[in-house]
Amino acid sequence: MRILGIDYGEKRIGVALSDPLGITAQGLTTIERTQIKEDLQKILNIIQEKEVEEVVVGLPKHMNNTLGDKAHAVLAFVELLKKRVQIPIHTIDERLSTVRANKAMLEGDLSRKKRKERIDMIAAQFILQNYLARTQK
Repeated sequence: MRILGIDYGEKRIGVALSDPLGITAQGLTTIERTQIKEDLQKILNIIQEKEVEEVVVGLPKHMNNTLGDKAHAVLAFVELLKKRVQIPIHTIDERLSTVRANKAMLEGDLSRKKRKERIDMIAAQFILQNYLARTQK
């Protein structure tokens, strides 16, 4: 069962995919945001092409557990996605996922340019891996 992880941002959408057993997450791609219809279509194409059965989207909560403008934008995106697919879509707290992704890339000695290109995809990978760890029995 493939699960898609999404880090929905203002400029880019990071995408990660689980292995068929739902044990590990691998970064898949980064989508440069354009128009919401085009962004959704790219996600829908991935869901169909990769035979995804479930989606998890990172929800950027504030450190005090409240929802800000970015979180509300993510929730609006999730609602639009739910109208177009018949598979479960979940949100998961993504606090500090981008910070963790940046730290991991710094430890891997990636250049600033490569970090910028990959940060959203790696954040999506962390979001998905966190979800997988929580749901494994």
